[in-house]
Amino acid sequence: MKNILIIGSTGQIGSELTMALRQRYGDSHVVAGYIKGAEPQGALRESGPMALADVTDGELIADAVSRYDIDTIYNLAALLSVVAEHKPRLAWSIGIDGLWNVLEVARERHCAVFTPSSIGSFGLSTPHVRTPQDTIQRPRTIYGVSKVTTELLSDYFFHKYGVDTRSVRFPGIISYITPPGGGTTDYAVDIFYAAVRGEKFVCPLRRGTLLDMMYMPDALKAAITLMEANPDRLIHHNGFNVAAMSFAPETIYAEIKKHKPDFVMEYEMDPLKQSIADSWPDRMDDTCARREWGWAPLYDIRSMTADMLDKLDRRLNGARNDG
Repeated sequence: MKNILIIGSTGQIGSELTMALRQRYGDSHVVAGYIKGAEPQGALRESGPMALADVTDGELIADAVSRYDIDTIYNLAALLSVVAEHKPRLAWSIGIDGLWNVLEVARERHCAVFTPSSIGSFGLSTPHVRTPQDTIQRPRTIYGVSKVTTELLSDYFFHKYGVDTRSVRFPGIISYITPPGGGTTDYAVDIFYAAVRGEKFVCPLRRGTLLDMMYMPDALKAAITLMEANPDRLIHHNGFNVAAMSFAPETIYAEIKKHKPDFVMEYEMDPLKQSIADSWPDRMDDTCARREWGWAPLYDIRSMTADMLDKLDRRLNGARNDG
């Protein structure tokens, strides 16, 4: 990777991945792609180049790739699971029509492409415990359908045209920097905000709902490490299972209580979120990622909880105290 374009640089993953890649490859080599009305702000804007890069407009993507001599594209444009269920046509337009535009530009300009998939690509008929790398998927949400299509379309461009496409199936991602934006696993971020603010947390999922989760530093590590991996070692290219921790609401609540003894949580199930969560794996088997490109997470639930509370407390209460 010499010159990188991040499509969706202002999103949950993109905002942090852009900064991590700039630190790794140099500010001038990482272009923050954005859409009208969602321009980069603050350090994201000031630390390096940016370009209008809307996936629904292939000419804009091609222009940015040509102008900055891009060889690697991180395509992070997508609607999250709950939002997508309310806007299925838009979810498809961004996730699949947009991906086609990116892959066509990559084919013509010889770029590598990373487009994340998700645990949402699985369905009720998928084995939920140690979900295999290669297994039945059959999701029933538009988010999941688009993610399966992402994997297959990316594989198609790899086998048909030789485009270097790669992706991981991200679990729920927990971050203290970017607020949640409409995902099924967002409760695992919201709960930390409530704890740090001293508020009662109302959990939208039932007790016992196990889901794969990952701390943002590990998500960034996965996205970067896979794209840096030796292609000769890769048997799979798209849809790598990556896992770090799996927990239910009561488990993360108990872990937070060790640091915040007065924290209170109650349950008020959201039927849509619960139905989506029930169709996703309890725990994925990430053996292939570990074997083919050396995947290994740095954080478990204990270390993630301690770091998340400390960083979020500094961010929210530290700023308030300084004022």
